[in-house]
Amino acid sequence: GGRVPNAWFAQNADQPLMFFAGFWTPWKGVRKVRDGEREYELFGFLTTTPNEIVRPIHEKAMPAILTTPEEVDLWLTGDWADVKHLQRPLPGNMLVLVEPSANPKDEDLLL
Repeated sequence: GGRVPNAWFAQNADQPLMFFAGFWTPWKGVRKVRDGEREYELFGFLTTTPNEIVRPIHEKAMPAILTTPEEVDLWLTGDWADVKHLQRPLPGNMLVLVEPSANPKDEDLLL
């Protein structure tokens, strides 16, 4: 019921790069009546049931996370029938809660 603080997760203590399974699509429509019909680019990411690591922080959903180059490649090139299995919670042993940097450096954001 209250404000949920930001939480930071990693695959393990080494914090390797992971990706959200997301999508992009062009859309033409009306978002604000006064602006009329316009063209937009819409972005979003898939969610799934939270695992036991995420559930105490957000009980309804967690992002569908891609953890390997093969999963990323499949997500970017496959048909829905081939990729829908990637919309799943990661096993609890594949995700850890980490403390965010107090003062992140630019180079840390690129890693």
